[in-house]
Amino acid sequence: MPTVKTFLLPDLGEGLTDAELLTWLVAVGDTVTLNQNIAEVETAKASVELPSPYAGTVVALHAEEGTTVDVGSPFIDVEIAGEEPNADPAPPAERTPVLVGYGVAEDSSSRRRRRHATTTAARVDDVPAPHPTRPLASPPVRFAAKQRGVDLTEVDATGVHGEVTRNDLERHRDATPVPTPTAAPDTDEERIPIRGVRKHTAAAMVRSAFTAPHVTEFVTVDVTPTIELLAQLRKTKHFTDVRLTPLTLVAKALLVALRTNPTLNSFWDEDAQEIVVKRSVNLGIAAATPRGLMVPNIKNAHTLGLRDLAIAVSDLTTTAKEGKTGPADLADGTITITNVGVFGVDAGTPILNPGEAAILCFGAIRRQPWEYRGEIALRSVTTLSLSFDHRLVDGEQGSRFLAAVGQILADPMTLIALS
Repeated sequence: MPTVKTFLLPDLGEGLTDAELLTWLVAVGDTVTLNQNIAEVETAKASVELPSPYAGTVVALHAEEGTTVDVGSPFIDVEIAGEEPNADPAPPAERTPVLVGYGVAEDSSSRRRRRHATTTAARVDDVPAPHPTRPLASPPVRFAAKQRGVDLTEVDATGVHGEVTRNDLERHRDATPVPTPTAAPDTDEERIPIRGVRKHTAAAMVRSAFTAPHVTEFVTVDVTPTIELLAQLRKTKHFTDVRLTPLTLVAKALLVALRTNPTLNSFWDEDAQEIVVKRSVNLGIAAATPRGLMVPNIKNAHTLGLRDLAIAVSDLTTTAKEGKTGPADLADGTITITNVGVFGVDAGTPILNPGEAAILCFGAIRRQPWEYRGEIALRSVTTLSLSFDHRLVDGEQGSRFLAAVGQILADPMTLIALS
């Protein structure tokens, strides 16, 4: 006898209390399999896909796209054939859904049987199966379309599986005439709801600014030798097919400077009233994404050589811009770099990522007159600024660290010798 099971929105990690429903990947009447992705939701940490804890037929969706759903609230009803009715609509204990991305618990033989199918499915670029009224598209493309107010049914799909691709979305945007604004005097403004990552970022920055006593210092550096080194390294076989950027060498310089200035890699334990210095470095890279500012981090960055660090930085930023950063990538950062130079900005006074002692701001590299060997020459110059928590780091420690990073970039052979 069939029975209906109600899947409650689970805790998506780190005590989060709600999530915004971005996109349903199924509709009422669809048949779903165990662990099939049923929806994409955005929490204060990241955008994630929810797997179904049941196999059966969808009979009800309890939320509309764009709305916020509380953890523990009914999310979706699935009718399961051949099970006894259950007065309790919540999933039974032995089938309790777990954290997103892991599905429900399975025994080892079941995992072995599913492994090949899972691997094969992953090769389709995470494109969900369509239902009759839903165009085929990956979750990041759906999210981008929603942000732009584009109806995917109006976009010509050219993907190899018949899906709408990001390029299709761009072509549609370019081909769509921009409407002439007809705003009345009382509607000459746009209101943007503060949700998900932007809401979390805003709250975290306020807490950081008013909890940690910020100090910011600046140093301007002739980085011509670093730029020359980059050009040489890019020509070597070791860096073939690797995206090597000035940011990578700044990151490496920071990691080297931390060896003699470890207090910059610490956090304040309020309950214990202690400074906790971390031995491992999880290096955060601030990234501007369509969903807002995110700071994913490279775990154990201090163990990476320059090539592996370049790969990690490239993968991290690409994943963030595609909206695929997961909660684990955002957790446990220890120190951060923000690159305002990519926007043509010379310097800034960055706010600390909450729970960290320092953030290094990397400004634009500009060719300008500079004293070099007693003469004026055209050199590549940048400004580095360091904000730090004065409870953890005193002026001498912050100054020594910032100067060390600058000295390494002015003489990158030091970086190679110490790596």
